[in-house]
Amino acid sequence: MEQPLINLIDITKSFDGTVVLDELNLSVRENTFVTLLGPSGCGKTTTLRIIGGFEKPDKGRVIFDGQDIAALPPNKRALNTVFQKYALFTHMSIAENIAFGLKIKNKPKPYIEDKIKYALKLVNLDGFENRSVASLSGGQQQRIAIARAIVNEPRVLLLDEPLGALDLKLRQDMQYELIRLKNELGITFIYVTHDQEEALTMSDTIVVMNQGYIQQMGTPEQIYNEPENAFVADFIGESNIVPGLMIHDELVEIFGARFDCVDKGFGNNRPVDVVIRPEDIELVKPEDGTLVGVCTHLIFKGVHYEMEVTTPDGFEWLVHSTGMCPVGQRVGIHVDPFNIQIMNKPASEDEEAVGVNE
Repeated sequence: MEQPLINLIDITKSFDGTVVLDELNLSVRENTFVTLLGPSGCGKTTTLRIIGGFEKPDKGRVIFDGQDIAALPPNKRALNTVFQKYALFTHMSIAENIAFGLKIKNKPKPYIEDKIKYALKLVNLDGFENRSVASLSGGQQQRIAIARAIVNEPRVLLLDEPLGALDLKLRQDMQYELIRLKNELGITFIYVTHDQEEALTMSDTIVVMNQGYIQQMGTPEQIYNEPENAFVADFIGESNIVPGLMIHDELVEIFGARFDCVDKGFGNNRPVDVVIRPEDIELVKPEDGTLVGVCTHLIFKGVHYEMEVTTPDGFEWLVHSTGMCPVGQRVGIHVDPFNIQIMNKPASEDEEAVGVNE
């Protein structure tokens, strides 16, 4: 099996007595796009800073290509970081900004000039060498920050919410640019964001974090379609998370109605959490539904209608559909067995934070 390029082993980090990372373990394979995703304060940026050498762990090892680099300063590591604030030097030209790291390394002038041209072409800013930083848009500044990082030929590029300051359209354009760069450069990207759409769009692997713990790690498809706990299901996309009773394998009871599902191994008559995505609910005639409710809310979202269907138990089901159901109409709710995700209920708040799913 391929050895990971980066291996974080039992990393613990506290600030002012507050534990931010608690014995975190994470492996990153070479030439992958890994996104650390989670809410503010979950530990994702601290994890990135520990990999980059800007923070030292209180405990644990940072293994890079087989060697422990926990004590190495950032400039001795084979990686570069692009921050949300791009930290470009406003008194320097674009070429001088890009060449900064190469000059420190005493690279020859022809080498530096070739690298500047190569980097600018890579980020689609040919001919910008002599421009000032102040003349650039936010998206162009972001590209220059990336160009400055890649001329140093890092094996890993760390990106800490680099698109956060951009408007929506520019952010989406830059997502595709980053995917293209990763494919062309053949280097490892580790990307920090709290934006689930960014994570789903760009990543090979998503690491969902909360309260200093990894909740789930997997491909975008696995994270979205098979969340391992309620936090992941609620954080990635929109979900209906409801209490259920696992009658036996492949049969779950929700609000007194029995739904076929495909999950096994949860035991008999055991309380569980059930996740059903809004787009996986099919609205049918009342007599054809497993549950029956009334449409109580309707919004047109362009590609679909967003509706709320309230069932007699008082639960408001969120439904996304290309078909419209008028407010006040009685409808049946049908869900394909493959679109019902069963999860264990956490036994305590601590277990909920850790994301235990036995």
